[in-house]
Amino acid sequence: MMRPANVVTSVADVLAGAAIAGAFSEVVFKGYLQSVLMLCFSTACLYGGGIVFNDVFDADLDRVERPERAIPSGRVSLLQAAIFGSILLLAGIISAGMVSLVSALLAAAISFFALLYNKIGKHHPFFGPLNMGFCRGLNLLLGVSIITSALPQWYFLAIVPIIYIFSITMISRGEVHGGNKRNLYVAALLYVIVAGLIFYISYRNKKLLLSGIILIPFLRMIFKPLFKAIQDPVGKNIGKAVKAGVISLILMDAAWAATFSTIYAALIIACLLPLSIWLAKIFAVT
Repeated sequence: MMRPANVVTSVADVLAGAAIAGAFSEVVFKGYLQSVLMLCFSTACLYGGGIVFNDVFDADLDRVERPERAIPSGRVSLLQAAIFGSILLLAGIISAGMVSLVSALLAAAISFFALLYNKIGKHHPFFGPLNMGFCRGLNLLLGVSIITSALPQWYFLAIVPIIYIFSITMISRGEVHGGNKRNLYVAALLYVIVAGLIFYISYRNKKLLLSGIILIPFLRMIFKPLFKAIQDPVGKNIGKAVKAGVISLILMDAAWAATFSTIYAALIIACLLPLSIWLAKIFAVT
């Protein structure tokens, strides 16, 4: 139910945020290891809890469209799933609170927007994707909050994952019954904007070459399945585009680390990619 491959990408977001804030040294964390681990645990719980509640609110629909999922198949009851999801969200907020009050507030905000999306947002063609984008933007800031004083300086960077997740969420709307080519073209344009923003920021930070080495495979990974989905917008192709978009978040986060920190930070995050790909072969991503 928790989509383990996706949870790994949320951990990558937090690590990227920590790198942006300056929590990495040349080799290891500058005394922030415990806080980083707590925030990684927090985001894993928050993402897992949000996904569990997605299945809770979609239980009736899944009985028709995805009967193999845990709740409609009867492997987990609706009440059990709701309790489990609540425990995960609460654990995410508490563990973030062990780092700072600001981190706890960000974790609470992520929980709120996750529940809002699951209950209401997903049914709106514009505010749904925007809602989901807020969750990822806040997740990046959760990592930045490891050094609270860095938030006023870098909070605007949350706009990049917001745009990116907005794109993926738009694409995913055609995963079951096939997609709308217009949505796919808009998503492609938004992908270009995201890449342009990261390239520009890395250029301003004089890290264009290093981040570019990571961004090139990132672009290949997201655009190859998207172009295939545009050519033939059937559910299977759209599902692959969504899966690639979600997992590629790790490379985006590695590019953030390369832009704001060191090659070591970028490599640590990039090493999560094969783990996420392996988990995606075993567990569902969408």
